[in-house]
Amino acid sequence: MKRVLVTGGAGFIGSNLIQGLIKHQYKVYSIDDYSSGVSGNESKGVEYIKMDIMNISNLKEKFDLCFHLAAKTLVQESFQQVEEYFNCNVTGTLSIVKWASENNIKLIYAGSASRHNNPSSSPYSLTKFLGEEICKLYKLNFNLNVEIARFYNVYGPLERIDKINGNVIGIWRSRIKEGLPLQIVGDGEQTRDFIHVCDIVDGLMKIAESNIETVDAWELGSGNQYSINKLYSLFKKRFPDIKSEMINDQPGNFRKSLRINDELTRKLNWNPKDRLENYINNLI
Repeated sequence: MKRVLVTGGAGFIGSNLIQGLIKHQYKVYSIDDYSSGVSGNESKGVEYIKMDIMNISNLKEKFDLCFHLAAKTLVQESFQQVEEYFNCNVTGTLSIVKWASENNIKLIYAGSASRHNNPSSSPYSLTKFLGEEICKLYKLNFNLNVEIARFYNVYGPLERIDKINGNVIGIWRSRIKEGLPLQIVGDGEQTRDFIHVCDIVDGLMKIAESNIETVDAWELGSGNQYSINKLYSLFKKRFPDIKSEMINDQPGNFRKSLRINDELTRKLNWNPKDRLENYINNLI
């Protein structure tokens, strides 16, 4: 039985991934500092360790595989917490990469589609960009078996329903519960590639179980883009009584997001679906 470590295993994507790993008969461990992950996301049969990724070298267990998902991920928050974002997303990632290299562990790193925009547009974008570059440095120079899985806008079960710390869907779900209008940033014509977390998990599993490598990164997006205004229309259809309000544009709010290449679909037979409208129609 392969032993696998998931960093950020009590978070949204990590907890969904762990459920998939259990189904595939992996022995699963998680490390999480629980700054955003929650104990309610934990699965039976998994060993959960409360630990900062900076202290990964203290972990004595042996692993075949590590999914590095732990990160600070909020664009607007990153402008107020620049040092914290560098500590976690850059220095923390360096700690994980060095540990995996020294222990001959295959590493799957969760990159960000913000890579395709100006990395200096936000501390979040820059730190995730640097995380990818650290992985490439160690792959080229230190013989690290690492693959980058570049995520687009992920949604689905266990997403954070939080009007401050969620993604746009989680923020809107929280505001609906509180009877607040849904805020549309700028003109609302910025587009996003929304990808269901079950497709993310399937893609990660295919990357982990294959020996095929990619030169840059595996792109995990649906290949479909929705404007924020279109997203609002889907919510309005499901919740007819909601209202919207326009707010000023925000720094780091790039205009377009869409999967750049289909290498994962061609080489590893990954087949993501456009599940967004159905997901919203079934929200309660």
